[in-house]
Amino acid sequence: MNDAPHLSLALDDLPAHAGSRFGPSSWRPVTQEDVDLFAKVTGDHNPIHVDAAFAATTPYATTIAHGLLTLSLVVPLMAEVFEVTGFGMGVNYGLNRVRFPAPVPVGSRIRAHGELRSVQEIPGGFQIETPVTFEVEGSEKPACAAELVLRYYR
Repeated sequence: MNDAPHLSLALDDLPAHAGSRFGPSSWRPVTQEDVDLFAKVTGDHNPIHVDAAFAATTPYATTIAHGLLTLSLVVPLMAEVFEVTGFGMGVNYGLNRVRFPAPVPVGSRIRAHGELRSVQEIPGGFQIETPVTFEVEGSEKPACAAELVLRYYR
């Protein structure tokens, strides 16, 4: 499956693990069906994503995934390699920074890895910052680099 650590941490143990790395996740294929469904839900029908004939005329030569689709895949990919237990509620508090340095061609595979960079105590729980990088198999540049801010409450 993967050869790097799966972090499974109890809520109150988070501070002791700041700086720990997790991942990579397993490789996940990105299909045209994924892209088309994302386009339908979001209303983003840019032809670079959904029109194979148009996409063939671009420097990418094929359709590519929406950047925000790639970012949204953090949920299943990160769940494979990072887990917090013993909390009552967890929320996505936001993002400090997001970049999409390279495209994700339809038919390629991506995976994610990251770090529990910082842990801050907040009323009722902890806020963590977790930089996550999405790799495209065979590409030198990452598809996405994002710093997630998550909150876990008792």
